[in-house]
Amino acid sequence: MTDSKLYDLIIVGGGPAGLTAAIYAMRAALDTVLVEKGVHGGQVANSDTVENYPGFESISGFELSQKFSDHAKSYGVETLQNEVLAVEPGTDFHQVRLDDGQVLKAHAIIVAAGGSPRKLNIPGEDAYYGKGVSYCATCDGFFYKDKTVVVVGGGDAALEEALFLAKIAKQVYLAHRRDAFRGSRILQQRVFDECKIEVLWNTIVTKIKADEKGVNAVVLEDTKSHEERELATEGVFIFIGFEPNNALVPGGVAMNAQGYVITDEKCETRIPGLFVVGDLRQKYARQIVTAAGDGCIAALAAAHYVETKKSSTECAAPE
Repeated sequence: MTDSKLYDLIIVGGGPAGLTAAIYAMRAALDTVLVEKGVHGGQVANSDTVENYPGFESISGFELSQKFSDHAKSYGVETLQNEVLAVEPGTDFHQVRLDDGQVLKAHAIIVAAGGSPRKLNIPGEDAYYGKGVSYCATCDGFFYKDKTVVVVGGGDAALEEALFLAKIAKQVYLAHRRDAFRGSRILQQRVFDECKIEVLWNTIVTKIKADEKGVNAVVLEDTKSHEERELATEGVFIFIGFEPNNALVPGGVAMNAQGYVITDEKCETRIPGLFVVGDLRQKYARQIVTAAGDGCIAALAAAHYVETKKSSTECAAPE
């Protein structure tokens, strides 16, 4: 690989969308490279159990992400473990700049950068990250065996992680700002049936406190009465959604008010040959299966784009 090489396709991101795109790109015989700075699998790798991906009634998130990665690698896709600094569209080709100084060139790019955990932005959250504040129960739950923890959120992720922590912790408090969960019915019922979980309705966490050993309490506020109280806890797990990782999205690409990229049905942006997939794209549902679907669609569309581009170049070349 050299800076002068022109790939057919560059995939930025190794989550379900990016890995699925790699599978379909390789099957379409595209000269493809996938760039991922971390572990392949994306956010799903941090999930304890996945029960809604077709073909697997129940599978750990790590195992499912590994299957995605192994499947892509079985086709011989080239992978690089680098951070992408910039995606630069061009007329003749597009470029991706990496943290080690490399500049990759390709006819098409699929950006599958995903999202990052949304923060509460309250006192103590950043200061005590890794010292009692976590965004991943499956990563850090082990350290809270027989301890008391607080989970913040009301969607599927919060319910799933609360259930996971109930297997380990002595007591789990689930704080939700509303009086009803947004998560699926089946998960809600499991939470209600779990004796170790106590739901704190209409409650927000306004401050995280700690001592020299780490987190030791949170300040809670009732959203209706606005009364505050302190709750002793040794861990705070925050699951209130994700923010799109849109820092790499080039200027000229349309985004909605929340920062998600607007594409057509082919996952293509208004810049020809630049595709955006997965949690970074504006769509109705953000699930593993929809991310995989995006990857498939974008790779097929990219293959058509590259073939058309190459054909037009060959036809225009002088004899």
